[in-house]
Amino acid sequence: MDYYQILEVEKNASKDEIKRAFRQKARKLHPDVNKEPDAEEKFKELGRAYETLMDDNKRALYDQYGEDGLKNAGYSSQGPFDFGFGDINDIFSAFFGGGMETGFGGYRENPNAPRRGADLRMDIQIDFMDAMKGIEREIKIEHTEPCETCNSTGFDKNAKEQVCKTCGGHGRVQQNTRTILGSFTSVTTCPKCHGTGKSPESFCKVCKGEGGIKKEKTIKIKIPKGVDTGSKIRLSNEGNAGKNGGHPGDLYVVLHVKESEKFIREGADIHTILEISPSQAVLGDKVTVETIDGNVEMSIPQGIQSLDKLLLKGRGVPFIGSDTQRGNHYVTVKVVTPKKISKEEEQLYRMLYNIQKNTKEGIKDKVKAALHR
Repeated sequence: MDYYQILEVEKNASKDEIKRAFRQKARKLHPDVNKEPDAEEKFKELGRAYETLMDDNKRALYDQYGEDGLKNAGYSSQGPFDFGFGDINDIFSAFFGGGMETGFGGYRENPNAPRRGADLRMDIQIDFMDAMKGIEREIKIEHTEPCETCNSTGFDKNAKEQVCKTCGGHGRVQQNTRTILGSFTSVTTCPKCHGTGKSPESFCKVCKGEGGIKKEKTIKIKIPKGVDTGSKIRLSNEGNAGKNGGHPGDLYVVLHVKESEKFIREGADIHTILEISPSQAVLGDKVTVETIDGNVEMSIPQGIQSLDKLLLKGRGVPFIGSDTQRGNHYVTVKVVTPKKISKEEEQLYRMLYNIQKNTKEGIKDKVKAALHR
């Protein structure tokens, strides 16, 4: 299944092009309009394609590895840590505002049908170690909550209902345009009632017809261990209130992880640098290494070279949603030559140097003697 073919766009298509393509195809494939047996499945495939290609992280994975790459990375439309719009009907509702009804010889959105509230986004910054261990965080958000005065309908229950005179209660106006190519008919949202079909005089005085009131709220979120910059947490129903009894939108919390001064992260792996002396490199040693779990003891083998890497298996970044899977910790060894040494150290180095020099010369003499036999 090729997501670009489903949406009928090029692989270098912009987000605006993808959005336009989704709008056009969604109107044709929605099960309320298309009565073909496979319409629902095609509509879901369209939603998956849109959800993937509109997310930069998902799109990059899909372009390189296809659907398997998305699955292996843990992206899913299920569970508390969703990385997309979620339910396909919510996608349609977000674009077209809910239910459909016949009108003007075709179909149009029903202005009085339940409308899903808008999604919200909040960006927060967390420390590196909090991302490694997972934390619970309190955040303050401002969103719209259902208006109790009008039960989120946006209309004054005590006011005499008045039909919009501009559109006659349809919520849409039809315009005919004549050109040299012929006459064209277009249907647009009524500019007077904004598609409600009712007179503005009947709007709720508290929420001004919006169906919701802005309020500040403090909520707790659980940030799982292993998250990285760009990770998103979806909090269902914490977006703006819906209208006419529609579901609230969702809140997407986008994480930004501060860089660590001690650890370098590459995917699920951690990298650090360990400086050792020439004697440690020659003789080997046992040293203490700091990991994201604390200090651990590690053995340095004899004869290790500068820039060699040592492995601490399973000491890397935890996989999101897993209690057992983790990356690795790689320790890059850097042999540091001392710039200043004591007289005693200098004598010892000279002794070592002479021993090594004599050993090399002795080997050369033995080789020469063997060649002349």
